[in-house]
This record gives sequence, structure tokens and C-alpha cells, in this order.
Amino acid sequence: MEERLIQIIKAALYYKASDIHFSLFHQESKVIIEMRINKQMYTIKSKKEDIKLFRYLMYKANLDLSDSFLPQSGRFEMDIDNKNISLRFSTVNSYYLTSGVLRILDNHPLLHIADLSYDHKTITYLQNITNHANGLFVFSGATGSGKTTTLYTILNEVKKKKIFTLEDPIEVFNENYVQIQINPSQKLSYQDGIKQLMRHDPDIVMIGEIRDEEAAINTVRCALTGHLVLTSIHASSCIQTINRLLELGVKTYDLKEVLKGISNQRLININNKIYGKYEIIQEEEIKKYLQEIK
Repeated sequence: MEERLIQIIKAALYYKASDIHFSLFHQESKVIIEMRINKQMYTIKSKKEDIKLFRYLMYKANLDLSDSFLPQSGRFEMDIDNKNISLRFSTVNSYYLTSGVLRILDNHPLLHIADLSYDHKTITYLQNITNHANGLFVFSGATGSGKTTTLYTILNEVKKKKIFTLEDPIEVFNENYVQIQINPSQKLSYQDGIKQLMRHDPDIVMIGEIRDEEAAINTVRCALTGHLVLTSIHASSCIQTINRLLELGVKTYDLKEVLKGISNQRLININNKIYGKYEIIQEEEIKKYLQEIK
């Protein structure tokens, strides 16, 4: 199984896939394997032993093999061509199948901000974000749209500032900033993590992704302390990003106070090179929209 898994991961790395999807169909006793490459799904040729491979992935990620009906997630590392690769395997069960997604956590190319977009105004906006002393900047988009790559690329160009991150999980390890892994089982929630960060005098706080009410409210609270905060969220547009934050319990007046900018991105191919296409709204437009919906 190890050899088959290495073969699949090598293919994913070669084609720069962000995720590998495994669909285990119970009645047919078969597994369909797909890779997400530039937001498109590509099926790879399956083998009979891929059913065992699915169970092997659960074992590698330290998931509960006896209770596969509960959604589970775990991470592990593998040595591929003398490079340490971090992976996360998540499963969820339906009536007909069990879906598993293997994400390559550190499969993000080293880029400069100028590489992210073909549009000069967008590049200037992204370059100026970390010049702010405080406020909240939110990066939104669909799965695989490059939000994480944008966040890390911006942080990688920061000089002479103290950066702390709160992530669940840590997707790209970087020795230039202090990265903290959220772990509720060890009583390290977003709220606990932010309390700890405030004692270490950060210049910039990056909160990996807002997925729920706790993360949303505590991200905004962190920005309200006067720090510069960067984060990401799944949303289809900049306006939908605001609506999503409000749905997650963030107060309108708090957003007016701290929300400085929102970008929503998707990937496009120009002359065989992948760029981000960014929709951007800034503080004045954000406040105008919040005033209109009040």
C-alpha cells in the first residue's frame, strides 16, 4: 500500500494538485480516485487494491477504523524523493459511499506578490496590506482558488515585523513566523490561542481560515485589539464574504470598526500560466454596504 500511495502523491506533486479525492462505494466495492488540478477534477486509473489503500490512509492519519461513520480528520507525514511532505486525510460517510480527501499541506510554490496577479492595481493592493498598523483583511474564494497561497506569499515578503499564525491545520511550515496549531483536544481553541498571542506583542496575526462562529468572532476580536489581522473564508464574492461573517455572529458595528479590505479570488490560465483574478472592495465601500443593510 505504501508504494501505491507514494505513486499517487508523486503524480499529485508533479501536476500540482491541491487535493486527492477518494470515493469508496460500499455496494460496488470500488474506489474512484480524482485529483483537483487548477480547480478541475481529473480521474486517475484505479486498482483493485485501492479499497485497502483507503483503509491504509485512515490508519496513516490515525483515524478510528472501527467507527468510520463519523466525520474524521488526521494528519501524517511521508518522505517523497527525500522531501518531507505533510498530508491531511479527512473522511465523511454517506448512505452510498465514504468520501476521503487527502490534502497536500505544503504543496504551495514559493511566489512573490507580483506573481499572484496580472493586474498592476491588484498587486499594489496586496503589497500595501502589511503596511497597515491594524485592521482586518479577509481573503475569500472557493476551495482551491489560491487563498492560502495568497496569504503565505504576502507574509513571506514582510520584513522586520513579528508574525504569529493560528492555523487548523498548519498548511505550510515557515521558520520566519511563529505558527500555532489549533487543538481543541488539548484545550487550545481560537480564543485561547489569541489570548496567548496578545502576550507576545505581534505585529501581524494570520488566522488560517474562518470555518465557524468561534473562529469568526475571535478573529474580529483580535483585530479590535489594534493588531493587523489577515484571514480567509469560503465565499463566492466580496459582498457574500460580509454576509457570511454576519451569519457567523459578527456584529455589524465591529465590522465597520475593523474591516479594511476584502478580496475574492479565482484562478485563471493566461498563456499557460496560472494567475489569481481578484475582486477587491476596500473600507469605504465596505462601510457603505454595512450602512445600507443595517
